[in-house]
Amino acid sequence: MYKEKSSKKWAILLISPFLIFFIIFWLAPLLYGGWISFHNWNVSNGNNGFNGLENYMKILTPGTVFNQLFVKGLINTLVFVVISVPPLIIISLGLALVIDNLPSFLKPFFRTVFFLSYAVSVTAVSALFLWLFNGNGGFVNNSLLSSGLINTPINWLNSQPFAWIAILIATVWWTIGFNMLLFVNALDEVDGSLYEAADLDGAGPFAKLRYVTLPEIRNVMVFILMTTVIASFNLYGQTKLITGGGPEKSTTTLTMNIQQTVFDLNQLGIGSAMAILMGIIMMLVTGAQYWLSYKKKDLKDGITK
Repeated sequence: MYKEKSSKKWAILLISPFLIFFIIFWLAPLLYGGWISFHNWNVSNGNNGFNGLENYMKILTPGTVFNQLFVKGLINTLVFVVISVPPLIIISLGLALVIDNLPSFLKPFFRTVFFLSYAVSVTAVSALFLWLFNGNGGFVNNSLLSSGLINTPINWLNSQPFAWIAILIATVWWTIGFNMLLFVNALDEVDGSLYEAADLDGAGPFAKLRYVTLPEIRNVMVFILMTTVIASFNLYGQTKLITGGGPEKSTTTLTMNIQQTVFDLNQLGIGSAMAILMGIIMMLVTGAQYWLSYKKKDLKDGITK
């Protein structure tokens, strides 16, 4: 009995730092932001009183400036989610598979090399890709011109779809290492005897990937998919620093428009309401992903049985 009570005390003690920081830096700001969203709150003169759902109505009513900011930002954000999530998953998995098949003494080196970009700040990444994709004298244009692949420079940062391509390449290069590391750790946990059994059955590399590797790392893949969608929804630094939201606000994300609502339009209450709605949309999207992933697995298991 004494040992059981002692174990519970140690468990509470060990988990308490996480709970404290979770409450201070996530739960409390979320609740406070939700409370602000129900008030007529300005950055300059503070709280001007409770106004119920008025902020949400201004956002959801077609034709208002806040509706235009929210809808335009949401559409641009969804475009980036659609174009960024597949390469962030597929390329990181491909790199993890390459590293998994390397000799043991080379694995730590290449894990570090591919992960290093993730440690670079968004400011440094943006400065690097501004130089690479500069329309006048940028490295990419100079390389393409000298190789004869193009005759005139491409205006990468001020025309579509090139602006999205530049942001996508920058994002993939910058963040691919995190997903890759998670996949590498998942692949390390796959039982080697399953591959031996597959070899005995005459399975090739693609068959082993489909019927052994992917099912074994399924849970990790679902987690990576959800976190990648959330990260893509929160796109801000790359578009702010590389394209400035252009051309013609086509890369202005919802996070950028929330910032504009709060600081440029002096509407903290409406900006908080936008953030709450954005959070609800993210929860619905990731929840649907989670449900579909495991619903499909349950259906497959039911058919197999």
